[in-house]
Amino acid sequence: MVSNASEAPHPAQYRPRIGLTTYYQEGSWGVWNSVAAIIPGSYLEAVAAAGGTPLLLPPVGTDPSVLELLDGLIVVGGVDVDPKFYGAARHPKTSSQPARDEHDIALTRRALDLGLPLFAICRGAQILNVALGGTLIQHLPDVNPAAHQYQPEPGRFGTVEFTVEPNSRCAQLLGGSAESPCYHHQALDTVAEPLVVTARAADGTIQAVEPLTDSWVLGVQFHPEENRKDTRLFDGFIDVARRFAHDRKDALLP
Repeated sequence: MVSNASEAPHPAQYRPRIGLTTYYQEGSWGVWNSVAAIIPGSYLEAVAAAGGTPLLLPPVGTDPSVLELLDGLIVVGGVDVDPKFYGAARHPKTSSQPARDEHDIALTRRALDLGLPLFAICRGAQILNVALGGTLIQHLPDVNPAAHQYQPEPGRFGTVEFTVEPNSRCAQLLGGSAESPCYHHQALDTVAEPLVVTARAADGTIQAVEPLTDSWVLGVQFHPEENRKDTRLFDGFIDVARRFAHDRKDALLP
């Protein structure tokens, strides 16, 4: 049966369609062990719990125009960004997947061009910075002896406390300070000119960046998807994506 406008869901009930980047590497399921598109379930659960519909965007057959069908993009965490994308020599501790970098950078740039709500997490924040011309610290312990707190040991999250700049998007959702799980050995170095730093740890490590534009863009170095007790960033992002979808629909009406 064909629906009509009166049957359309109320804007507050609409589940915005959220694209999420993925890993593409060896994985296992059942009796199988092969290359697969992989993403930690915590991202999917966070999007769904906040009221969104998660859609995976693996780094195969990259087509940035697919973002025109979505209401928001999350660039998730993962391996290091290859230093060739910001003109640096490779550090011995850097481990990268250049094909995934190309995919994530292309989607990030397209999202920015479209004004699509963009939430960039950990590696995603680094991708955001690199996509706009910034650089990275390839191994934090080289410049900060206390940086082990950000990656205590393989497979175990650390915890970071940080302060937030007032009147920022981050502050609107988190207030003046917060803490979150974290897992990284790299961080933003030279911040791309369109971005401003809106949160830092006590040691100065950049924890959040966002642009001075009307579009909703937030990059965070920590892992909010792992903090089940604090869903404010995902709730805020999904709310913005829902409003983005509603405003876009209104703009298309005759």
